[in-house]
Amino acid sequence: MHRRWFLSALALLMSIFLAACTTATTQQPTTKVTNPTETTINSQQLPKGSAKRVVALSSLSADIISRLDSTKIVGITGSKLFKNDSKFKDITRISEGQNPPNLEKVVALKPDLVIGAEGFSNIPIQKLQQLGIPTFLTKVNNWESLEELTKTLAKSIDADPQPLLNRYKTFLPEKPIQGFSTLALVSRQPILAPNKNSWAGDLLAKFQAKNIAADLQGKSPIGGYVTLSAEKVLEANPEVIILVNPPQGNSEAALLDSLKKEAFWQQLQATKNNRVYVFDYFGLVNPGSIDAIEKACQQLKQALFAPQGT
Repeated sequence: MHRRWFLSALALLMSIFLAACTTATTQQPTTKVTNPTETTINSQQLPKGSAKRVVALSSLSADIISRLDSTKIVGITGSKLFKNDSKFKDITRISEGQNPPNLEKVVALKPDLVIGAEGFSNIPIQKLQQLGIPTFLTKVNNWESLEELTKTLAKSIDADPQPLLNRYKTFLPEKPIQGFSTLALVSRQPILAPNKNSWAGDLLAKFQAKNIAADLQGKSPIGGYVTLSAEKVLEANPEVIILVNPPQGNSEAALLDSLKKEAFWQQLQATKNNRVYVFDYFGLVNPGSIDAIEKACQQLKQALFAPQGT
């Protein structure tokens, strides 16, 4: 049990680390460097006029384009998020799992726009640029950048973003709440938590959770995440703990059982008051898709709105 949790946590750690490393080593010189609330766009490669054949190398961009105008999306990644989604049934898969996109398939689709995610798609995007195919990279690490991405994609295909933007608003709390001190735990060995510079950290802030790692900075190579000691967790003594189940993770019971073996675990307020919740990787750590984001927001409402002791 312990070994399975460790391997799952390591897989999650490596998936985040891969994004950070790839961004650092393959950033394109022509890519506009933006602040964290902007969408990263290579403006020199944007098509003139409305794109009609779009290939999305990330699940989030594919989902947004499909919801804005389903006739414009011609190629997507083989994400498990779309496995049982009928609206993507007849769309060409240009990759499967963690494999890189098949560029021959992409070119064969004759796209007039290819959208990639910064950190994951830099290398294939560079190769497609060299072939003269219009491309741009996106980066979503907070709520505002999700909204900006939606507006940008809508503009690129001549669609109206407002209905989707209105839907996003329904995901968030309608009124201020009293926030609980919260620890979001994405890995146990090491203890890794999001600060305010990550999608997960920003989402916690939107729900007014008092993220104990929000303002911490560390030596972790993973941007937006910090490592914590067991002593630091005990000192903060969070009222709510959120565990993240990795993409290829174990069951909720397996996660909880492995943590019960930790000496500090039973001493925490969250454990004593049964305020420990398990979230999926998609939605909380990686936005993934609109439905995944909505589900994570619904879970946050349940975890953070309930009175203590319930």
